[in-house]
Amino acid sequence: MQAAAKHALQSYATVQRDVGVMGADSHQLILMLFDGAGVAVSNAKKQLATGNIAGKCASIDKATMIINDGLRASLDLNAGGRLAKQLMDLYGYMCQRLLQANLRNEQAALDEVIKLLTDLRAAWASIGTGGRAQVAATGVQPTRAK
Repeated sequence: MQAAAKHALQSYATVQRDVGVMGADSHQLILMLFDGAGVAVSNAKKQLATGNIAGKCASIDKATMIINDGLRASLDLNAGGRLAKQLMDLYGYMCQRLLQANLRNEQAALDEVIKLLTDLRAAWASIGTGGRAQVAATGVQPTRAK
């Protein structure tokens, strides 16, 4: 029965996440990406500390995917100009640091990426959904979930 309860909770969490994504605007979607990447890197830190190397690798892969396929892919370099280019470079740097953390089991690299994600998320959150012109000026153009 315990396995069934765990499965039910996981299913509920998946539905809640999916509903949140479907109802989110562009600004909220980017915040969700920052949150997801941050959780994945935090999990990698915990797994590294406990010696769960396979788990660490999976968590770092997940964070890298969120940063590359979510945050980097949402940038429009034409609309965002210099700021979008700087964000593109920073996201690339974070992925490089995650790769180093994965290959060398470097907690410092994970700490650095968490700090960067936290700072970027705070800056993005401070823009707020009311600042549509500011959001558009960043060149971030996420597509809505289908």
